[in-house]
Amino acid sequence: MIQIRPFTAEDREAWGPLWQGYLTFYKSSVPDEVTETTWRRFLDPAEPIHGLAAVLDGRIVGIVHYLHHRSTWTTADYCYLQDLFTAEEARGQGVARALIEAVYEKAKAHGASRVYWLTHETNTTAQALYDKVASRSGFIQYRHLFG
Repeated sequence: MIQIRPFTAEDREAWGPLWQGYLTFYKSSVPDEVTETTWRRFLDPAEPIHGLAAVLDGRIVGIVHYLHHRSTWTTADYCYLQDLFTAEEARGQGVARALIEAVYEKAKAHGASRVYWLTHETNTTAQALYDKVASRSGFIQYRHLFG
């Protein structure tokens, strides 16, 4: 049975390797300062960013990060599911789906009008699940980085 719950301060040690696994999967990195700031934000009730842990057999095997933000297209907030990662040994057991559905529940309780997320076009394994739990928007992301 997969348990989904908000992060607690005691989860920092278990969260770190999963966060790093997510970054590695996407061939990315962030400075330690960003990682520590992100972790502190999860524990701060005044922050709009949240994190959930998927616990299986007493161990955190998946994480999801999400945030609420305003939109010019609705009076309700949107919920952006920013990061989702499951430990390799727990894949195929419903962890990612349980985390997505938990974000849906949190977003609905918050009054959000939608949950949305991005994935890389090569992440076909995840897309097989995403196609079952959401619809593709057809939009292409563009970005301009500073620094």
